[in-house]
Amino acid sequence: MKLSGKVAVVTGAARGIGRASAERLLAEGARVVVSDIDEDQLHKTAAEIGTADSVLALRADVASKRDVVHLIEAAVQRFGGIDIMVNNAGIAPVVDFLDVTEELLGRVLDVNLKGAFYGTQAAGRQMIAQGRGGVIINMSSINSGLANPNVAPYAISKGGMNQVTTTAAVAFASHGIRVVGVGPGTIMTDMVAGAFVQSAGNHAILSRTPLGRYGTTAEIAGVVAFLASDDASYMTGETVYVDGGRRVLNYVVPVKE
Repeated sequence: MKLSGKVAVVTGAARGIGRASAERLLAEGARVVVSDIDEDQLHKTAAEIGTADSVLALRADVASKRDVVHLIEAAVQRFGGIDIMVNNAGIAPVVDFLDVTEELLGRVLDVNLKGAFYGTQAAGRQMIAQGRGGVIINMSSINSGLANPNVAPYAISKGGMNQVTTTAAVAFASHGIRVVGVGPGTIMTDMVAGAFVQSAGNHAILSRTPLGRYGTTAEIAGVVAFLASDDASYMTGETVYVDGGRRVLNYVVPVKE
């Protein structure tokens, strides 16, 4: 219960890493506002992971600054403030570099990059007003620093997100607000299990993962909970990569058939 008495907001929380993060934060004692554009699944998730006293579910499109600001206002109104912001909502269309359209690029940047900026800005403003510090966590990716032309808009957006993390960390440090990132490797979520794995290939992914398996959403949620806690009180401006060793590998490893 390291987060007892804390209030968190988690975007993209209807399923996958967002849901697992919200569930772990609840288990650590926080009250949580969860959001997603999939309203039906969001409310189903909220009912499964908590109670009306501990979870508030609100539909929000993080590409809209107004929606993001409303999430923060809702957290203040329902739970009295905000201590933890998890900017997790994101999309990762698989498409050849030359086939990326203006509309697709715009949507990915609106959700993944602008959404993280809006969430960081709105949460930071409220945390400064409260005067009790706080933690902002941006969900990055190993693709922020790796070149995968099949997910170029996604990779570009996550590279930009890392700079949201670093610049906000410096901007908010004097207010006792930490800004950090989590960079998952290949985590077995609905988003990854579909077009992404089909495009990259199971063998190709595992041959570049020293631990020899996909990660789980619970493993990412554990890192989120750590970063949100006082155990990480001297960490800010950094993105922690949770990838089974993939980023440090400069060759492929044998895969067990």
